Amino acid sequence: MSVLTNEDRNALGRIVVNLLDDWGIGASDQVAMLALPEGTPTRMLRRYHEDTPLPDDPDVMKRVEHLLGIADALRTTFPRNASIGLLWLKQPCKRLRRRRPADIMIEDGLSGLITVRTHLDCSFAWQESERQD
Repeated sequence: MSVLTNEDRNALGRIVVNLLDDWGIGASDQVAMLALPEGTPTRMLRRYHEDTPLPDDPDVMKRVEHLLGIADALRTTFPRNASIGLLWLKQPCKRLRRRRPADIMIEDGLSGLITVRTHLDCSFAWQESERQD
C-alpha cells in the first residue's frame, strides 16, 4: 500500500468505522478487528467518524484493506440486495465450518479477515494462491 496522508487515513477511518457499524460489529470488537493500539478506548471510534486519522500502522492498514475488500466482495456477491450480505455475515456458513463470518473476522484477527475475503472473492483467492507458489 502506498504512503497515506493524514487526510487519507481520516477518510478511511470514517469509511471503515461506518462499515463496521453497518455490519453490527460492536465497539470493542471493532477495536480488536482493526488491531488498534493496546488500551484504545472504544470511545475513540467516535473520533474516527469525525476528524481523527487511523494510526499510521501497517497492521491497521492491512486490516482496513481486507475489510474494504470484503465489503466490495459482498456488494458484488449480493448486488441486488445489500441486506443479504449483512445476513450472510451473521449466519453460520457451511463452507466456513459452520462458523459465522463476522465471528471469524472478530475472533481470528488478520487470518480471519483473509479467510472471509478469500471465501467471497475468487480473484483475491487466486492472487493469494499465486503468491504462495
